[in-house]
Amino acid sequence: MTHIDLPQGTLDLLILRAVSLEPQHGWAISERIQQVSRDVLRIQQGSLYPALHRLERRGLIQAKWGTSENNRRAKFYQLTKKGRQQLEVEKDAWRKLTAAVANVLETA
Repeated sequence: MTHIDLPQGTLDLLILRAVSLEPQHGWAISERIQQVSRDVLRIQQGSLYPALHRLERRGLIQAKWGTSENNRRAKFYQLTKKGRQQLEVEKDAWRKLTAAVANVLETA
């Protein structure tokens, strides 16, 4: 299966969406994205953790220490109120962008 490099900012959107339902630790976030994308999107740790830290600095997610399903200490990330608002803004922008690109690809 072909793997796709994500455009700038897309990883942030995917992370926000992945943690929007429940707090998750980093590995679970990357697994969730991979699973939901049917194995097309694979997030490397070298990209994931800098993105998580960037989102945390921006106040869009917050982290709390907890215990993972395999009994390991892990940081669990969840959306803040600001993050939930940003997720909606970015989802809307993404829909507009993908519709516009699709239009150009189909008609140009």
